[in-house]
Amino acid sequence: MTELRSPLASSLAPSRRTVLRGSVAAGALGAAAAAATGSAIAEETPVTTTGATESQDLAPAETGLEWLVVDHHVHSLYSHDAKYTMEMIMDKAEEFGVDVIAFTEHSNWGHANEGGVWGANRLIRKARDERKLMVFQGIEWYIPAAEHCTVLVAPGINEARVLRTFELEFDGKLNGWEKPALDSPEEDFQQKKACEAIAWLGQQKGEGFIDDAIVIANHPSRYCIDSPLELRAWHDADRDIYLGMEGAPGAQGSAFGLNRDPKFQRGEYENKRRPDSSPHYPDEAFRTRGGFDYLTSVVGGMWDSLLSEGRRYWITSNSDFHLKTHDTYRVGDYPKGDGWDEGASLGNFNRAGRRPVPVNTNEAQGGSDYWPGQFSRTHVGATSRSYEAVMEAMRAGRIWIEHGHLISGLEVVLFTKDDSAKPVTLGATLKVKAGTELGLRVSVTPTTKENSAGILPELAHIDLIRGLVTGPVEDVNTTTAPHTKVVERKDTAGHGSEEFTVEFDLGAVEESGYLRLRGSDGKRSGVGPMGSDVDPAGPIPHGGENGAGSPWIDTWMYTNPIFFEVE
Repeated sequence: MTELRSPLASSLAPSRRTVLRGSVAAGALGAAAAAATGSAIAEETPVTTTGATESQDLAPAETGLEWLVVDHHVHSLYSHDAKYTMEMIMDKAEEFGVDVIAFTEHSNWGHANEGGVWGANRLIRKARDERKLMVFQGIEWYIPAAEHCTVLVAPGINEARVLRTFELEFDGKLNGWEKPALDSPEEDFQQKKACEAIAWLGQQKGEGFIDDAIVIANHPSRYCIDSPLELRAWHDADRDIYLGMEGAPGAQGSAFGLNRDPKFQRGEYENKRRPDSSPHYPDEAFRTRGGFDYLTSVVGGMWDSLLSEGRRYWITSNSDFHLKTHDTYRVGDYPKGDGWDEGASLGNFNRAGRRPVPVNTNEAQGGSDYWPGQFSRTHVGATSRSYEAVMEAMRAGRIWIEHGHLISGLEVVLFTKDDSAKPVTLGATLKVKAGTELGLRVSVTPTTKENSAGILPELAHIDLIRGLVTGPVEDVNTTTAPHTKVVERKDTAGHGSEEFTVEFDLGAVEESGYLRLRGSDGKRSGVGPMGSDVDPAGPIPHGGENGAGSPWIDTWMYTNPIFFEVE
């Protein structure tokens, strides 16, 4: 097999000439790396859990889909800043009802060149054979000139090889493509590299070297360095590969963990403008609103600007799991002696390709995260329980997300009042003639047991958000959608534990547009940044008073849109 390389790839890293090896060599590399680190970096061992697996409430069955809980952004000790074994994480994910998990380790020299990617791949393959839990391998890509992305590759014999090649060829951190000056030649070069990387993944899929790949932007406004131009350019590079962005970041316990200050914000969104931050976002974009990213949570804002172009631009949520808040495990101990630093240094990680197995101290440790499925949940409507079907469903936009187990199930169906077209669900497009009357049916399965905070969640309302599809924008740095607003709110409190249905009457449609839903527990809201005419009671940042940063007392639900096209 010839080496996988982009036609335009640079040769900055000398190791790239040997970037792809056969599976035998790959396994040897992983084994050699493990042996070199000694017994302190032994193979992973499982952790004891409660044994009480959370039962999955079934969503209403109108669409005939199987709604799976997916966490596409998780880190294990194969990342330089995380500490848990894959076994520990998978046990907890299963306990909290996760169906699909993706280990997206950070790009690092130790991950690429010291066996990390191969060691992780061996354990992931083993888990696929032994567990019902579906397990993807991916990486968290440092996007040239920008933030991070989830990169997932479909299971197959070349998954680890493609990830390693991608990491070495296109990672912004490893290649020094970071923090360019705004409007500089360096910024232009790095932005093109990012688009080239996404297109390269599409090429590998098209040539059959891998079955599929997905890219999703992570925590896009944490530093506000994912500019509106880039959000559009990545999508344009390959819309079958780049699907959208995290609507809500992980680290939801960041204002509620040990050694955290009340002024800290959910998602670790407590940053200030940097020299490379996009000038097209306001200062308030550096804060989450109801735990959701500013780009998603502002009605008539960045996400709606993308949807108003007609882009199928989806949002997700995940744990971004690194360090569990208030957990008692600490990072394990690296060997001592020649070549080893003191403590859990990056140098030690790059030598070992991983961190050691963690040690239980029986004392609470610092951390910002909740276990996969414990707080943040992405629900994906798949046609079957297979890797192919999950990736197809994500690409199709059959996704809704919620925090704190706010609800257990959701079905959304857009239909014509005269039955002139087949009903559609999230992510799909209903094609109708001008003047056709539409309705939206929303079926909700309430949560029937307390969440990890001892709260029995209740959905207080459902908001219908409606916008027009007006076509491509003239200015690629546009961040607003003036025709999008909350058009109706339905109160849903008091329904108890039984499934219930609400309907929205959309009237006769004359222009193409889209619909999306939002709901919450009703405990915190305020006027949105675009004004009360657009969003009279939307999510807001939490204050600095003690306890205000608890994510469990301000939980929200979002769906991806349904489009309607007037012929």
